[in-house]
Amino acid sequence: MKVSGIICEYNPFHNGHDYHIRETRKNGATHVVAVMSGNFVQRGDTAIMDKLDRARLAVRSGADLVIELPVQYCLSSAENFASGAVWLLDSLGVVDELSFGSECGDTELLKTALDKVEETALSHRDEILRIMEKGYTYPRALNSVINGTDPEIADIIAEPNNLLAIEYMRALKRFSSRMSPFTVKRVSTPHDGMTPGEGFASASYIRECIASERGMLSIGEYTTPIWTDAVNNAVRNGETASLSRLERVLLYKLRSSTVEEIAAINDVGQGLENRIFGARMAGSLDELLFTVKTKRYTMARIRRIMLSLLIGITKEDMKQLPPYGRILAFNERGTEILAQAKSKTKIPFGSSIAKLSQLGDIAERFAELEIRASDIYGLSLKTITSAQKDYRAKIMIDME
Repeated sequence: MKVSGIICEYNPFHNGHDYHIRETRKNGATHVVAVMSGNFVQRGDTAIMDKLDRARLAVRSGADLVIELPVQYCLSSAENFASGAVWLLDSLGVVDELSFGSECGDTELLKTALDKVEETALSHRDEILRIMEKGYTYPRALNSVINGTDPEIADIIAEPNNLLAIEYMRALKRFSSRMSPFTVKRVSTPHDGMTPGEGFASASYIRECIASERGMLSIGEYTTPIWTDAVNNAVRNGETASLSRLERVLLYKLRSSTVEEIAAINDVGQGLENRIFGARMAGSLDELLFTVKTKRYTMARIRRIMLSLLIGITKEDMKQLPPYGRILAFNERGTEILAQAKSKTKIPFGSSIAKLSQLGDIAERFAELEIRASDIYGLSLKTITSAQKDYRAKIMIDME
């Protein structure tokens, strides 16, 4: 039995994800655990479909067990996103391998890049800060410094999947994890690319098709039949989400928040709270975002901060690693993973958020944020859903 872990959003699942799972199994994985983002995703957006639907479909697409990544880690930096997900996989105690995609497809090269990144962050700290003072993001400043000494490594960390892969490997190192890294070279279109080709399309392209409700039949070329059917049904039933439907509540939240409340939100620093507070006169979500955005503060970061403000995710909420693992779906092989993990887990794993919330104050806070996030997500759907859905959620058990 070889258990491989995958960190994903499946927003939505496409042929590139299918290829990743198949390559992971070719590498010897008999069982696959997926840690998946819930109803909000790292680009600072709503997931296109509900997390339980995506988890159910993930199990029917190659995963055996799906665990939810808590919302505060979904709406955070790449470093925090990776830390939360790797912690959950490591905490199962039985995952042998962490499998992830990358542009370079070379684990040793990624290890070398990680060493260079960590060494440069320490030895050139002042130079990085000087570049950031000119309005650049930390990754851009770091890349600029590394490019002066090692252009090959700079090219590696300039690619988004490589950069996230490095964060996964940093987290493995941080937790002294037993999991070994395995990378699959990305063969699909570029990350966020809007031009499909040769049977592959980015999730961004597919989401654009879904949001515009055009070309729905054509997405079948770029994803599996069960996902094509599920997406079409979701569109017909008004079960797809859009951040634009949260425009008024986001504007209300900003207009009713103080500078101090904004300053307490995760990822707000260096006076950014004043810039966000100054945008409270905005008459639309787009105006708000473009008012705050600079070279240093990316659009994705601003969207994550605004959603964190709406949900109530503070800096304090990022000081704790997930105190439990919430199971969203599994199949027969998933039960084998859970059986083997029973005496080896570092934290409790279960499916009932009501029961998980009773494991202590930290668990109660994690559950509170997750339930609130799901309630807010229900307002972003074309057909609004009722509140407290997380309490009534029925996980998917597939024994076919």
